[in-house]
Amino acid sequence: MDKKSNRADQYDDPGFNYLHYWDGRKYEHQAELMAIRRLLKGKHFKRAVDVGGGYGRLSISLKAFADEVVLAEPSQQQLDIAKRYLGKDSGVERQLMQADDLKFESNTIDLVTMIRVMHHLENPIPELSEIERVLRPGGLAIIEVANYMHALNRLKYLVKGKKLPTNPVDIRSPEHKGENDITFVNHNPYTVIKQLKKTGFTIERILSVSNLRMPTLKKIVPINAMIAIEGVLQPTLAKSFFGPSVFFLVKKPD
Repeated sequence: MDKKSNRADQYDDPGFNYLHYWDGRKYEHQAELMAIRRLLKGKHFKRAVDVGGGYGRLSISLKAFADEVVLAEPSQQQLDIAKRYLGKDSGVERQLMQADDLKFESNTIDLVTMIRVMHHLENPIPELSEIERVLRPGGLAIIEVANYMHALNRLKYLVKGKKLPTNPVDIRSPEHKGENDITFVNHNPYTVIKQLKKTGFTIERILSVSNLRMPTLKKIVPINAMIAIEGVLQPTLAKSFFGPSVFFLVKKPD
């Protein structure tokens, strides 16, 4: 595997605070929370791990579904921010580790989430395999994918008379494509489905997420209205991979 895709350099940069990245992104945050709660509704787990969960933005929501929650994050700076963000009584354990080298014994975790990580992985097979390894038989994982097949891109390719690529697409601007820059890619969901199945997972459910992620809409439509509409669109548009983000609920066979 290309080790560059593993790196957390940007997230360890003192000049970059991922917590502040989420300023003005309340809609996206609420849409992702909605997806997690929808996929896990009625379920409860003993041990859950949020892989690459940054400062714990979504880790805390897993406390409603699991007795034990671990934030497994490769950036020490993010873990330090998480200590302040989550507070000492959050009940979320923080551990420094890479997604392709999880420091858990095999077959010991009941739930894994990996959200906003795949866009750093050109080849996610090592990370998916590691998640499969640590999950117990019958365990579940939520894998979020930055979707290159979203509706706007499909329209652009249709107009050009071209087919959408099946391989990951580097979405970085030219000035950020240097050897020392962190990877940012979007994926074709059909390719990811093949990778998930190759790793041994079965697909339990799919959601289309952040379907209204457009700057203009966010300026003119009240957040409560956007979230209400999002609630309808997530399952309705799932099979069409409409939105810029796709959530897969997958299972390790019993």
